[in-house]
Amino acid sequence: MTDDTWLVAGLGNPGPRYAENRHNVGQMVLDELAARTGSTFRAHKAQAAVAEARLGVLPGGRPGPRVVFAKPVTYMNVSGGPVAGLVRFFSIPPENLVVVHDELDIPFGALRLKRGGGEGGHNGLRDITKALGTKEYVRVRVGIGRPPGRMDAADFVLRDFSTAERKELPFLLADAADAVELILTSGLDAAQQKVHTAPTP
Repeated sequence: MTDDTWLVAGLGNPGPRYAENRHNVGQMVLDELAARTGSTFRAHKAQAAVAEARLGVLPGGRPGPRVVFAKPVTYMNVSGGPVAGLVRFFSIPPENLVVVHDELDIPFGALRLKRGGGEGGHNGLRDITKALGTKEYVRVRVGIGRPPGRMDAADFVLRDFSTAERKELPFLLADAADAVELILTSGLDAAQQKVHTAPTP
């Protein structure tokens, strides 16, 4: 692997019971990216499902960077082991890691991109930071909104999207996949400028 190789990890919980939960939106984005590139997920010894592809097109029509898509098959709060294992296996520097995850503090349908910073109470991110020993990786924060009324946040993230949200979900997944492509082909600054100035739903 070379310096232009990226690891894109989508967070979630394993198995069909959780597959459509809000907490699994990161893995839904990875499915969208794999579908776009015609790549197939296969089991990897690092406790993840992995697919390899080239993503996007660079200026001049050259193919985009090599990318490893990964969906940990552990539970969300122990995502760090699989992600760190893949970073080592593919010799990818942490700055070339993009983690796609659900974000309670962002309205449903909106995205925010950042490198480093806190984990905002997200146990998956906290475990990745601990396993890597650094916070300096890119996060694609996919807004799922706050729970209604007095519903507990832990219950909210483990519920499926509402009927109204499911109608909009394909657009959100496509926007998040576009954001990942922009980060890898144009850089985080350019991606932030485009994504953060987009109208919030």
